[in-house]
Amino acid sequence: MIVERTEYKDKPVLVLKRNEEDKYPFSFGLSKARLIIEAIEDIKKFVAENDSKEEKK
Repeated sequence: MIVERTEYKDKPVLVLKRNEEDKYPFSFGLSKARLIIEAIEDIKKFVAENDSKEEKK
């Protein structure tokens, strides 16, 4: 994964890319970053519960 820091309207933004050619990177600012941090355990649980379902397809 590639993580880049940039700005949008003079606000800090993180951009997450699968690779350099990623057409649809995931970007978010400080307020969404705080939400992610608050929900990180729920996000980890979600991934764990659904990863095995994706592998079976």
